[in-house]
Amino acid sequence: MREQSSATALRSTALSRYAGPAWGLLGVIAFSFTLPFTRVAIGGLSPLFIGSARAVVAAVLAAIVLAAFRASPPSARQWARLAVVAGGVIAGFPLLTSFALTTAPASHAAVVIGLLPAATAVAVVVRTGERPARSFWAFAAVGALAAVGFAALQGGGLGTLHVADLLLFGAVLAAAVGYAEGGLLARELGSWQTISWALVLAAPPMAALAVVAAVAQPPAATPVQWLAFAYLAAVSMFLGFFAWYRGLAIGPMAQVSQIQLVQPVMGIAWAGLLLHEQIGWPTVAGGLAVIACAALAVRTRQSGAARRGARPRLRA
Repeated sequence: MREQSSATALRSTALSRYAGPAWGLLGVIAFSFTLPFTRVAIGGLSPLFIGSARAVVAAVLAAIVLAAFRASPPSARQWARLAVVAGGVIAGFPLLTSFALTTAPASHAAVVIGLLPAATAVAVVVRTGERPARSFWAFAAVGALAAVGFAALQGGGLGTLHVADLLLFGAVLAAAVGYAEGGLLARELGSWQTISWALVLAAPPMAALAVVAAVAQPPAATPVQWLAFAYLAAVSMFLGFFAWYRGLAIGPMAQVSQIQLVQPVMGIAWAGLLLHEQIGWPTVAGGLAVIACAALAVRTRQSGAARRGARPRLRA
């Protein structure tokens, strides 16, 4: 009986250890279509309209869900932190990537965004005090260098970075801060509540931008382009965060953030399959190396001091 109980406890511990990465991977899969579908939508919609209107549509969905479940509103301090989330993942990342993709191929944008896991890990350490092991940083650094190498290879070298690259680097910084703060808030508010309240908070300014964008360049999208926009609004901006913030909240946040290393690989694959962008063998080989780095980084343990800390209590 005691052996059976011990085996059950071991299985429960194993499942608990991989719960955060599993939820994180589900979110990354949802996000991996963002760049290719943004590239599709730009064919008939302006970058400003895509970046702002998708947030407005997601905010309407969020308001419906919040009302249906009668979610309790955040405190004044939590509203201030939600503003950081909104600025990073609702305004900053979508707008900057939308403008960048007017000139950069989706596959190139995907590999620059490969810097996001390392940036998120740094933001998490600064914000939360998590202390991953040294081996984690080694794997994260190798993964980041691989992403930079991809960007240099496809862009013609590090000396030929363009405005689109600067926009993408800005998007990486904005998202990293938004992910770290959102992961912390998800431990207090819940994952879907965090993104929902952030969307509601950002709705007024994003609605104003959407109106300005529609007047300046009236939408003239095809049904396929509208479907791509619908995915960006409902999944990339809303549903994907349910899983992503839950994964970060379960944590450890620094390790879960490294699952994003597989996102550029997926993004490149979707760009090749959906947009028929050329993908060479060096990119494929490098992509496999990045996936290996992500797997190794996720499997590393926290430092001893961090492991002795209490596991965060999550809201549903």
